[in-house]
Amino acid sequence: MKYSQNIQSKVTNTLLKKEKNIFKRTISIENKNSKAQPLAKILLVATYPPRECGIATYTFDLKSALDHKFENSFDIKICALQSKTDEYNYKTEDVSLVLNTDSSASYESIADTINSDKDLELVMIQHEFGLFKNSEESFLKFLKALTKPIIIAFHTVLPKPNGALEKTVKELAALAKKVTVMTKSSAELLKNTYGIDPDKIKIISHGTHLVKHLDKSILKQKHHVLGRKVISTFGFLGPGKSIETTLNALPEIIKEHPDILFLIVGKTHPTLFHQEGNSYMDYLKKIVEDLEITDYVKFVNKFVPLPELLEYLQLSDCYVFTSKDPNQAVSGTFSYAVSCGCPIVSTPIPHATEVLQHGQGLLFDFGNSKQLAKIMNELLKDEDLLKSMKMKALHTSSSTSWDNAAISHGHLFSEQIIQTLKLKYKKPKLNLDHLKAMTTDVGIIQFSKIDTPDLESGYTLDDNARALVTVCENYKLRKNPEDLKLAIIYINFILKCQRDNGLFLNYVDKHKKFTNQNIEVNLEDSNGRGIWALGIAYSSLEEAIDIDTTLFQNIKWCVNYFSKELYQFNSPRALAFAIKGLYYFNTIENDTKTTAIINEAAKKLRNLYNSHSENDWKWFEPYLTYGNSALSESLLYAWKSTNEPEFKLIAKESFDFLLSKIFTEDTIRVISNKNWLMKGVDEKSAEVGGEQPIDVAYTILALKQFNAAYPNEGYDEKMEVAFNWFLGNNHLKQIIYNPCTGGCHDGLEAYNVNLNQGSESTVSYLLARLAFEEEEII
Repeated sequence: MKYSQNIQSKVTNTLLKKEKNIFKRTISIENKNSKAQPLAKILLVATYPPRECGIATYTFDLKSALDHKFENSFDIKICALQSKTDEYNYKTEDVSLVLNTDSSASYESIADTINSDKDLELVMIQHEFGLFKNSEESFLKFLKALTKPIIIAFHTVLPKPNGALEKTVKELAALAKKVTVMTKSSAELLKNTYGIDPDKIKIISHGTHLVKHLDKSILKQKHHVLGRKVISTFGFLGPGKSIETTLNALPEIIKEHPDILFLIVGKTHPTLFHQEGNSYMDYLKKIVEDLEITDYVKFVNKFVPLPELLEYLQLSDCYVFTSKDPNQAVSGTFSYAVSCGCPIVSTPIPHATEVLQHGQGLLFDFGNSKQLAKIMNELLKDEDLLKSMKMKALHTSSSTSWDNAAISHGHLFSEQIIQTLKLKYKKPKLNLDHLKAMTTDVGIIQFSKIDTPDLESGYTLDDNARALVTVCENYKLRKNPEDLKLAIIYINFILKCQRDNGLFLNYVDKHKKFTNQNIEVNLEDSNGRGIWALGIAYSSLEEAIDIDTTLFQNIKWCVNYFSKELYQFNSPRALAFAIKGLYYFNTIENDTKTTAIINEAAKKLRNLYNSHSENDWKWFEPYLTYGNSALSESLLYAWKSTNEPEFKLIAKESFDFLLSKIFTEDTIRVISNKNWLMKGVDEKSAEVGGEQPIDVAYTILALKQFNAAYPNEGYDEKMEVAFNWFLGNNHLKQIIYNPCTGGCHDGLEAYNVNLNQGSESTVSYLLARLAFEEEEII
């Protein structure tokens, strides 16, 4: 569908856009050719793949998370550890140095290389006592020789140390600027047993993987265990794993659960295999044979790649952790199970005791097979308890995700290095997967349980309106036919919400019936959002040949029919969204009547502003609530429609006032839905938490418009700051956007992130992300 009167303007706009992008690329090339200061280099001293051990896996995951999370902030390199009996050919540019822990000459050489590297700012040691057990003296000399700041990450902190061990730990800590541990109990040991200054200790939890949760029955079918209750354990096998504890519990479990299957995932630890071969696995197989439980045990005897491992854990009904060592501070395998939301039954190592204290799992005594059998029998019969444990484990895993671990390490690095390091978050690629998963042939579903759409929650005009704006913006950039299919669904939903009086209803249940909420709730704001979305669609899709022109006629009729009713509206947000929608609608129609309606709506906002504005309160109401930025932004659109300078003046004055209440130099804290900001109240006294993605997104959309109207006033910089709220630059230093699912969590609370990924939050993130995309594509 084309409109001949707009062809010339569209050609002009396209040419201007191309010229602007060519100019931007030229500047970018000039910047690349200019001599830039090298990034601060940070060296991680640790084992590293292809070596197969827990520290190597941890270090790989940490580096990957840092590279994924930040850009142009620092350069992470690896000094890989090896010994005379464990030598590897490192073929990756990640590994810049290799330290032979059995060679004093190697320690001296690596220390000289580190000290002479002027770009290297920081050394972080991933410390496990076994890595340096044959060379403790050389290792200490190595640390003393370094002239760079040192951070030591203690993977194990032992209680009741002998004199020599205590002296070693104290010496290591004294040489470090900071030490990190993964549990509170380890921090307490360092403080109380070893006398380490608590200000020197930083707790950063072991990272967990964000997982896109798959259907358990499908996974069980894929791995040929359908119809079985699966308990599992995994990791490198060795006597310390005490797998026999579970095997000896199985006969009692089988009596009550004859469909049980125990999956043992993993091969013999490489070091142990080098010394003893598969003797421990043979020992386990002999127990299986003696107990006559062959049909109830399955060995997956290999080093399992991460995607396959996560599938095994997701299909498990319960994860069993049976370490023999009460002093084992932390377990990477345990963290993997937490990532997948596995209900956990574990021996009480410190890591398990901390993680499971809020009901994520159950504890049993070391080596007590009888107690394990009793706990397992009761647990596997209690579906509600299993479900509760899963949800609590998922909440735990979110706060300790590798993204969040990377954020914590990034801040730690920035505090310790000499040169100024400003963390720059890397924007994730645009991902509409969760939006699509939330969408049926009716519309986009309102809520989600974690990342699973909750059809029981039904649909709303609000969410479908925002979803329509999102796919229209994406279509303008990419011309993807899939976006058109979604747009048609959302448009039809909105059109069906309009009643004979021209107004819209908002709430629709899963059976496509309007609910009683439409009677109980004021729907003015929802009506405004509906018009905003239809206006955007009308202006964005008019050239889309795959959309029936009748649909555009229906949008036009719908908007015009509603416009007559806008005069009776008084809600400032309803007026604001309607102004935005009518502005875009009128870029196609160019109708003086529509311009007059915009003018009248804007006058209402102006009158509200004049009534409430004072020297220290430049706002439309005596309080700041939700969706605030849309009020100021709408007056910019009104000014563009009417050329009334007063609208532009009030828009900027009110917007700058709002920004003064929600921005500090490098963070945004939008008005909480727990308590609105009242006139005369200091915003710093507001309760922490209750920040919603939608308010951050609306602020970013407004900042983009104000940056266009008032360039070089810092609005673009505030856009970046605001967007980083989604990526972890918030008071919890945790991600709000989930890069694994493409969904966005529902809110930032005082002490946690609301893990549900409903449509409002997800679409809000996508709108914010799209605000940075427009100039990237010609």
